[in-house]
Amino acid sequence: MWDDDAHITRPELQSWHGLWRIWFDLSATQQYYPLLHSAFWLEHWFWGDAVASYHLANLVLHALSAHLLLLILKRLSVPGAWLAALIFALHPICVESVAWISEQKNTLSTVFYLSSAMIYLDFDEKRKRSSYLAALGLFVLALLSKSVTATLPAALLVLLWWRRGRVDWKRDMLPLAPWLAIGVSSGLLTAWVEKRFVGAEGALFALSLAQRCLLAGRAIWFYAAKVIWPANLMFFYPRWTLDPHNWPEYLFPLGVVAMAAVLLWLACKSRAPLAAFLFFTGALAPALGFINVYPFRFSYVADHFQYLASLGVIVPAAWAMTAATRAIPASRFAPFALLAALGILTWSQSANYSSAEALYRDTLARNPSSWLAEHNLGGVLMKLPGLAPEAIPHLEAALRLNPNLAEARNNLGLILSDLPGRLPDAIAQYQAALRIRPDYPEAHNNLGSALSDVGRREEAIAEYRAALRLRPNYAEAHNNLGSAVSESPDQSPAAIAEFEAALRIDPNLAEAQANLSMALIKIPGRLPEAISHLEAAVRIRPDMQPWRKILEQLRAAAQR
Repeated sequence: MWDDDAHITRPELQSWHGLWRIWFDLSATQQYYPLLHSAFWLEHWFWGDAVASYHLANLVLHALSAHLLLLILKRLSVPGAWLAALIFALHPICVESVAWISEQKNTLSTVFYLSSAMIYLDFDEKRKRSSYLAALGLFVLALLSKSVTATLPAALLVLLWWRRGRVDWKRDMLPLAPWLAIGVSSGLLTAWVEKRFVGAEGALFALSLAQRCLLAGRAIWFYAAKVIWPANLMFFYPRWTLDPHNWPEYLFPLGVVAMAAVLLWLACKSRAPLAAFLFFTGALAPALGFINVYPFRFSYVADHFQYLASLGVIVPAAWAMTAATRAIPASRFAPFALLAALGILTWSQSANYSSAEALYRDTLARNPSSWLAEHNLGGVLMKLPGLAPEAIPHLEAALRLNPNLAEARNNLGLILSDLPGRLPDAIAQYQAALRIRPDYPEAHNNLGSALSDVGRREEAIAEYRAALRLRPNYAEAHNNLGSAVSESPDQSPAAIAEFEAALRIDPNLAEAQANLSMALIKIPGRLPEAISHLEAAVRIRPDMQPWRKILEQLRAAAQR
């Protein structure tokens, strides 16, 4: 669903060279999390596009994180350790991170985060160099999976303060100073990548300091409320309007400050509530609006943003419930009732992830103003046999909500290009998409195909070349350019070069295999190669009967 196709390793990254690019080409993957994408690369090597295996991997990682949480809490002698671990394992707020393949960045990084924390606690007690280096290595692995884990050294300092009532410079601060430097560097790199390659810039991200403070205050209360009362969860929440002139909005950040003040006053009796508050807000810090991230384009909050931070609410809640059951024997069944309720809610929430269509329909039922859900639902329907016309009203609704959505224009063009007599309308939609976003390689490629279909071959070639300037590793554009060039006399070498370029990027592009075969037929002595490529095309697309007939004819010609 949604951007899973960008995370499950794309064809051009499935080779050893692709693995090199994952690490050393910042633009190779959707986000620069090289360890995460190396894990996806390895998983693709094992089971390809079998999505059930990716989901199983996320479940295993989530279960492992819950177990690590249990071990850490038991080591710290925190009451309710088992209850906290089970709440985390079953909480519906975690469904988005576990059921959505793309969010393996959460489940994987949290395993490294908690492993690092557990080993650092061992170092804190025994001061073994090997423990320190192991914890530091796991912290780096966590950062390479998702940079939100940069908050770990701060969380460890909070934890050490909770245990001892003070933080010593030599014992506590000095060992974690390199961690803080590495974490800050990772965060700055991610922020730069989000701006440079992902697109987290422009008018939608131009918030004033006052607006960012309003956002942070509101988000903290929002996330805490969703952990405590996980009702009306949705994939895309409404995007808030942040008005610095609307004084009631300041109640959110003022409430956070007041809460911190109260907990600070209570710290003379118990440091635990303040420590939990600091962990919760600190773990949320990268998603509170002071750093631009691409999802802010459509919503300032998301369930997966607080996968790790939720522990700051879950652990003290489990602690409090455990203390209550000991003090009030009649309440001893309350934890079981809570876990049962969470399990039922999680089961229900997981059903929304049974398909992309189900997810977006549920989102629109809860958030009808979500232009992204409208667009994504249209994108799903247009790929289902016979349902492309049903996608049109959803894409049009997305454009009414967001007129500058170039992707919706492009998808409308794709649908219209397949309808009789609608090619001119499709061309108009592609051109509109490119006016909004000139650096849109898919729109250039699709416009080229539409222009080619109406006989405007030279213009089509120009669009294919524009797509390739923007994305040199665009296999479909290479194939389309080769097809357009092959129509010119004496251009077979140029066409063959384009087909071969497409196949170097994606050997499973059946159309390029077939087109290369057709081009090679025209060259004396290359019939065996032509047969080989057409055989590959038929293996990839066994439903293409015309290719089978041509292949039989070529084999017969080769035997004569």
